[in-house]
Amino acid sequence: MVSERGLQVLRAIVQDYVATHEPVGSRSIVERHAFGVSAATIRNDMAQLEDEELIAAPHTSSGRVPTDKGYRVFVNHLAQVRPLSTAQRSAIETFLADPADLDDLMARTVRVLTQLTGQVALAQYPSFARASITHIELVAIASNRLLVVLVTDAGGVSQRIAGLPVDVDEGDVAVLRARLSALIVARSVAEALDRVRALHEPVGVRQDPALAALAVVIGEELEEFRQEKLVMAGAATLARREQDFRGSIHPLLEAIEEQVTLLRLMSEMVVDEHGLAASIGNENAPFGLGEASIVASDYVAPGGTARVGIMGPTRMDYPSNLAAARAVARYLSRMLEEDDAGR
Repeated sequence: MVSERGLQVLRAIVQDYVATHEPVGSRSIVERHAFGVSAATIRNDMAQLEDEELIAAPHTSSGRVPTDKGYRVFVNHLAQVRPLSTAQRSAIETFLADPADLDDLMARTVRVLTQLTGQVALAQYPSFARASITHIELVAIASNRLLVVLVTDAGGVSQRIAGLPVDVDEGDVAVLRARLSALIVARSVAEALDRVRALHEPVGVRQDPALAALAVVIGEELEEFRQEKLVMAGAATLARREQDFRGSIHPLLEAIEEQVTLLRLMSEMVVDEHGLAASIGNENAPFGLGEASIVASDYVAPGGTARVGIMGPTRMDYPSNLAAARAVARYLSRMLEEDDAGR
């Protein structure tokens, strides 16, 4: 069992190591922090922390650095996540104001998180699986090409050009729009997908080839709505921070490219009562990301909750990164709530 002062010593070691990237010794702790005890007493506390595998010596006769377990205890014992400064909060509000659409908002979200933290930023899209279709629009581009627009009540918008096997005129487009609207509007994405797939049956193709062709395109777009999506920014920061990783950064780069691993990891992270979560170092080994830490915060969207987060080395500023994720998540929740109320 680590004493209260031992936890304070651990906190000092984490803070100093994150700030300096140098192993931390007892003398420097006495000089930088007001413990009111001797260096010998601090050495005893550090010996206990080492016995508990919370700190380790990177080489003989050096100071100590936190282990993954030490970072976990540090995060678990954060008294509170300090709020962002007024300037930082203002920057978030300004950067995220008046987005063109949901895609623009999500792209801005990860860009501002990267700017605030200097780390890779991640954001899950709101889930559209439980969303309902609110509108479908067909716009003629040519006699046999239509722009298909789908809109959901969770803010999802899809635009896709559909090629038709036959020519259609304005009257045909109006009929197709009415038929498809009656079929899927006010239906959930899942129900709309089932109804559209029913149009693929052979008799439907013989009766109305234009409708069948549109059904294929709409079905593909509805299937996309059901897939989880992740947007990221700041991958270049990994190269600049490569020395902070004990091993190769290639697994992180692969995870960024593939996305599936990061989606699973972020979905499985357990949040605390404040909607904050951290997954540190070896805790990510089952996902092939044992070199990295991820901190995240839940945000609320019309389709449910999703997460924004930050990925970087285990030697990261956890309090500041958690604060940034929480602040951005809260603003994102407010914007999506206002957008939903305005529809």
